[in-house]
Amino acid sequence: MPVTTPAAPAPVSASHAVLPQDFDALRREDPEIADVLLGEVRRQSGTLQLIAAENFTSPAVLAALGSPLANKYAEGYPGARHHGGCEHADAAERLAIQRARALFGAEHANVQPHSGSSAVLAAYAALLRPGDTVLAMGLPYGGHLTHGAPGNFSGRWFEFVGYGVDPDSGLIDYGRVRSLARARQPKAIVCGSISYPRHPDYEAFREIADEVGAYLIADAAHPMGLIAGGAAPSPVPYADVVCATTHKVLRGPRGGMILCGAELAERIDRAVFPFTQGGAQMHTIAAKAVAFGEAATPAYTRYAHRVVTHARVLAAGLEAEGFEVTTGGTDTHIVVADPAPLGVDGRTARERLAAAGMVLDTCALPYPDARGIRLGTAAVTTQGMDEADMARLAALFGAAVRETGDAAHLRSEVRELAERNPPYPG
Repeated sequence: MPVTTPAAPAPVSASHAVLPQDFDALRREDPEIADVLLGEVRRQSGTLQLIAAENFTSPAVLAALGSPLANKYAEGYPGARHHGGCEHADAAERLAIQRARALFGAEHANVQPHSGSSAVLAAYAALLRPGDTVLAMGLPYGGHLTHGAPGNFSGRWFEFVGYGVDPDSGLIDYGRVRSLARARQPKAIVCGSISYPRHPDYEAFREIADEVGAYLIADAAHPMGLIAGGAAPSPVPYADVVCATTHKVLRGPRGGMILCGAELAERIDRAVFPFTQGGAQMHTIAAKAVAFGEAATPAYTRYAHRVVTHARVLAAGLEAEGFEVTTGGTDTHIVVADPAPLGVDGRTARERLAAAGMVLDTCALPYPDARGIRLGTAAVTTQGMDEADMARLAALFGAAVRETGDAAHLRSEVRELAERNPPYPG
């Protein structure tokens, strides 16, 4: 049966918001940086952005980012700042907190983390002590740097134990997670990944955490936008702490946030400020408030579901082109595929796709010494592309990776598709 999907949301508009309001002044004062900005506008407009962690914000979010709140120093929290003149900064942060709590059904929200990694650092600081054992998805299976990478603070300060996926299905082996938890008795269990295309079973993770007396930390940086739009299950009812980014599918500014219950609120807030961060970036917090407001609309709900539909269409198309799609498909905006059946490795595939104007990442695959490609449908869906475009994209992927046909013609086809669906029309 054909898949029925909601109507596409209107693509992001108002081209004047792509560049700063005073861009002419910038061009006079610093033509080198002005040229950099213009070059990035042209790059985004003439290529397809398929990096799973990227998206296009609305003009309203960009306007908040470029607002006078960028000038304000506001250490502390609303009503308890270390600087004067914070009445408008307080109003912006209170709005962001209220909207985040309402959007995700959380008792407490901290919107100050500068990034997803900063949010995870604060969660660890609130709940753990150096040397504690933490169970998280292993890096070869899609774990994030903050899940125990040796060069990251997490790998230096804590004893991480990695769980993986079933080698045949590519799905999380919850029996193995339970066995590792019983054997290693972690202080915390982290559920979340940068490349797992299926929904975690938060209830199963909660049961395992309760069995061994561990905190459950959900690193929901990737699915948070889908959760906001009702297109993915929420970890909020199950996790002690939820860490997330505000960009990716959520379409907000680059930044992080933390959600938790009332009993951990003070510990989380103190872990963010003063323990891991100083002054809040108030222009970014105002932009987060804008994004949370946008994500509470019916149009955003339609968008989030359409993102998933597009990812499924693209995954099926890649399989038809000969790629091996991990887990056999996706529940999210993420598609992970192995180009080995086409005779190339992940890095080579990424380079060939980039040369054709399709920008994406490589990632580890759930078997030894292998890398595939990771792509996401959030940005192209924001641009207003449809299911037919996703099918066309899959064919373009196949042609680019195989290097069949004329390279200049292929690049021209990709550019035409991008320019027909501009992120900021005009």
